Amino acid sequence: MEKHDLRHEFPQFEQKITDLKMSNKHFKGLFDQHHDVNNQIYRIESNVEVHSDEFLNELRHKRVHIKDQIYAILCN
Repeated sequence: MEKHDLRHEFPQFEQKITDLKMSNKHFKGLFDQHHDVNNQIYRIESNVEVHSDEFLNELRHKRVHIKDQIYAILCN
Protein backbone atom coordinates (compact mmCIF):
# COMPACT_ATOMS: atom_id res chain seq x y z
CA MET A 1 0.00 0.00 0.00
CA GLU A 2 1.23 3.42 -0.89
CA LYS A 3 0.44 6.52 1.08
CA HIS A 4 -0.33 9.54 -1.05
CA ASP A 5 1.07 12.30 1.14
CA LEU A 6 1.24 15.71 -0.44
CA ARG A 7 5.00 16.08 -0.32
CA HIS A 8 5.34 12.99 -2.49
CA GLU A 9 2.44 13.97 -4.73
CA PHE A 10 3.78 17.50 -5.29
CA PRO A 11 7.56 17.39 -4.65
CA GLN A 12 8.04 20.57 -6.68
CA PHE A 13 5.96 22.43 -4.06
CA GLU A 14 7.54 21.00 -0.91
CA GLN A 15 8.73 24.36 0.46
CA LYS A 16 5.52 26.13 -0.56
CA ILE A 17 3.48 23.45 1.26
CA THR A 18 5.52 24.03 4.41
CA ASP A 19 5.17 27.81 4.13
CA LEU A 20 1.42 27.71 3.46
CA LYS A 21 0.78 25.33 6.35
CA MET A 22 2.27 27.94 8.66
CA SER A 23 0.75 31.06 7.08
CA ASN A 24 -2.63 30.10 5.58
CA LYS A 25 -5.37 28.67 7.82
CA HIS A 26 -7.49 27.53 4.88
CA PHE A 27 -4.56 25.66 3.34
CA LYS A 28 -3.67 24.13 6.72
CA GLY A 29 -7.24 22.91 7.08
CA LEU A 30 -7.18 21.32 3.62
CA PHE A 31 -3.77 19.79 4.36
CA ASP A 32 -5.08 18.29 7.61
CA GLN A 33 -8.23 16.98 5.91
CA HIS A 34 -6.13 15.36 3.19
CA HIS A 35 -3.85 13.82 5.79
CA ASP A 36 -6.80 12.40 7.76
CA VAL A 37 -8.61 11.00 4.71
CA ASN A 38 -5.37 9.61 3.30
CA ASN A 39 -4.61 7.81 6.57
CA GLN A 40 -8.11 6.38 6.73
CA ILE A 41 -7.80 5.07 3.17
CA TYR A 42 -4.42 3.55 4.01
CA ARG A 43 -5.85 1.77 7.08
CA ILE A 44 -8.71 0.33 5.02
CA GLU A 45 -6.44 -0.76 2.16
CA SER A 46 -4.07 -2.34 4.70
CA ASN A 47 -6.98 -4.27 6.24
CA VAL A 48 -6.53 -2.55 9.59
CA GLU A 49 -10.11 -1.29 9.28
CA VAL A 50 -12.96 -2.93 7.43
CA HIS A 51 -15.42 -0.87 5.40
CA SER A 52 -17.44 -1.35 2.25
CA ASP A 53 -15.96 -0.75 -1.18
CA GLU A 54 -18.49 2.04 -1.62
CA PHE A 55 -17.20 3.83 1.49
CA LEU A 56 -13.59 3.40 0.36
CA ASN A 57 -14.42 4.84 -3.06
CA GLU A 58 -16.17 7.81 -1.42
CA LEU A 59 -13.01 8.48 0.58
CA ARG A 60 -10.88 8.25 -2.55
CA HIS A 61 -13.13 10.78 -4.32
CA LYS A 62 -12.95 13.06 -1.30
CA ARG A 63 -9.15 12.82 -1.31
CA VAL A 64 -9.01 13.77 -5.00
CA HIS A 65 -11.35 16.72 -4.42
CA ILE A 66 -9.22 17.99 -1.53
CA LYS A 67 -6.02 17.47 -3.53
CA ASP A 68 -7.49 19.46 -6.43
CA GLN A 69 -8.21 22.36 -4.08
CA ILE A 70 -4.70 22.18 -2.65
CA TYR A 71 -3.14 22.09 -6.12
CA ALA A 72 -5.12 25.17 -7.14
CA ILE A 73 -3.71 27.06 -4.16
CA LEU A 74 -0.18 25.82 -4.84
CA CYS A 75 -0.32 26.99 -8.44
CA ASN A 76 -1.31 30.56 -7.48
